[in-house]
Amino acid sequence: MQGTPPMSDENRICVGAIGGAFGVHGEVRLKSFTATPEDIAEYSPLTSEDGQRSFGVTLTGQLKNGFSARLTGIGNKEAADALRGTRLYAERDQLPHLPDDEYYHADLIGLEVYDTGGSLLGQVKSVLNHGASDILEIQGPGASAVVLLPFTLQAVPTVDLAAGRIIADPPDGLF
Repeated sequence: MQGTPPMSDENRICVGAIGGAFGVHGEVRLKSFTATPEDIAEYSPLTSEDGQRSFGVTLTGQLKNGFSARLTGIGNKEAADALRGTRLYAERDQLPHLPDDEYYHADLIGLEVYDTGGSLLGQVKSVLNHGASDILEIQGPGASAVVLLPFTLQAVPTVDLAAGRIIADPPDGLF
């Protein structure tokens, strides 16, 4: 996915994005990437990808696919529209600690994926979720196409963040 901003670095995780202005008084349309969408306001102040801007967030309403929100320092429609597409980041230490079998998507992206015999299958390019469960998008070494691997305990028995790798037991014929 060329041109896609990074979802995290060592200390920050992307938790939302601004969809543009909502109304004429400086409110924005806010997409939340958090497990409980309304929790995005609890992680403020949020920063822009480059870290140059910081925003306090107050949710003002529920919209289809997101929220209307007030951001500190944004007082009119033009300023809100200028932020369209801005990804918002929270400090990692502001986010809840996860149980051992749960992971932030940002931590999975970039991990190498090996099969149970130790052969390299590829690298995680993104984590998708279309409602039922997460799916790992894996780019094989030297391959132009990606493979979609269900992120289930059966297909992915081991995630070793410290070693930077995933051990997968993919269904026959997937790779």
